Amino acid sequence: MDTQRFEAIVIGAGMAGVTAAAHLSATRPRIALLEAEESAGYHATGRSAALWILNYGPLDARALSGASRAFFETPPPGFTDAPLTRTRAVVYLAPESQRAHLQQMVETGEGLVPVPVAEIAAQVPVLRPGYAVAAAIERDAFDIEVAALHQGFLRQVRARGGVLALRHRAGRIWQDKGLWHAETSGGAVFAAPVIVDAAGAWGDEVARLAGVRPLGLTPKRRTALIVDPSQHDCMDWPMLGDADHTWYVRPEARRKLMVSPADETDSAPCDAQPEEMDVALAVERMQAALDIPVQRVEHRWAGLRTFTPDRSLAIGESEAPGFFWMVGQGGYGIQTSPAAGRLLADLVEGRAPEAALAGIVGQVDPRRFAG
Repeated sequence: MDTQRFEAIVIGAGMAGVTAAAHLSATRPRIALLEAEESAGYHATGRSAALWILNYGPLDARALSGASRAFFETPPPGFTDAPLTRTRAVVYLAPESQRAHLQQMVETGEGLVPVPVAEIAAQVPVLRPGYAVAAAIERDAFDIEVAALHQGFLRQVRARGGVLALRHRAGRIWQDKGLWHAETSGGAVFAAPVIVDAAGAWGDEVARLAGVRPLGLTPKRRTALIVDPSQHDCMDWPMLGDADHTWYVRPEARRKLMVSPADETDSAPCDAQPEEMDVALAVERMQAALDIPVQRVEHRWAGLRTFTPDRSLAIGESEAPGFFWMVGQGGYGIQTSPAAGRLLADLVEGRAPEAALAGIVGQVDPRRFAG
């Protein structure tokens, strides 16, 4: 077999994989980035419409999001030709049954403040009177240009001598004489002292190939669709959703609305497709809050968000030396990616993580699931 030597192998070229590879390439420039599909970022990354929201996710995700902000606002020279961010406030609405939950969110959140419902109605005139009895706003949020971010990390990998190998699905993984080997569907064998499992929904499958204990990852389907808000100019509307996170909408493609029922349906790893019931549920929940007629759904899609058993991320070494995890990003993978990549690289190289992340190393350690 034709074995190619590298300094690290990363399996999966979605956002987690390219972020890991880009940060590792600073000290290990010869990186092999293996991707089973015909394009990088085909699954969750290519279907994400991401925002940076500090008050989203468990404590480890919030710490990683906070530590990622500076990168989004000031990326390295040459990383991208376009801005990575656009300011977009996030509004949480509470019907009477969700008032207590919203109050708890305000008390435990950072930068999340109550605001009169009438103020939101002035910004979003389609808000139905009587739907919400309370509201809170996170003004310090922003849209993320996912494609530009993903391509920027890929550009860094290539510029430093890394290789993106598309249509190279790992079929066999083993360790021999201090090197991890990955034989791919085309028959090529890649070898390196370090291998990173960044395969998203397929993360446990990759681990089994390597003889590493799976984490118990659970892929969950999330549905989204695009509708026309009729005569309303929604481009500057905030993202809107309820406190219990059963629906949300955000402006998309300038004058369209992206709508989601915030579904989390267990799924096998697959090329996720939307279910008609979830599409209908998204429209129903949105219309309960917003007076927007929907004549037709212009586009619909689904993606998989993959969670660990405790819903925190898994970043770090497995019980098998040299086999590292970069999985379990759930719905936080885009907004945490710069800091998550830095943390992964620090752990691979044995460096002390930056101060903002030192406290979450144990929380994201994949070995917490052992036994």
